[in-house]
Amino acid sequence: MADGGQAFVDAFTPFLRQFPQSRPHIKRVIAEGDLVMLHVNSKKTPDESGNAVVDIFRLDNNGKIVEHWDVSMPVPEKTVSGRSVF
Repeated sequence: MADGGQAFVDAFTPFLRQFPQSRPHIKRVIAEGDLVMLHVNSKKTPDESGNAVVDIFRLDNNGKIVEHWDVSMPVPEKTVSGRSVF
């Protein structure tokens, strides 16, 4: 995604039109210094397992996002450990 607020709007507007029931369910928030990390269960529809997402944001001195990284994987039906990904 390109930098800037408008780039965010441009990227998510078509997605939200296609999946109007899409919701992020934030499971954890971790902050350290200028970094904020979110552990999210992102679902396109209420009845699906969705994706496990980790978003990492770097903020400037005014609290604005200046960098963003993420990783995403489908939520597995079961894990090797037997514990949830959340």
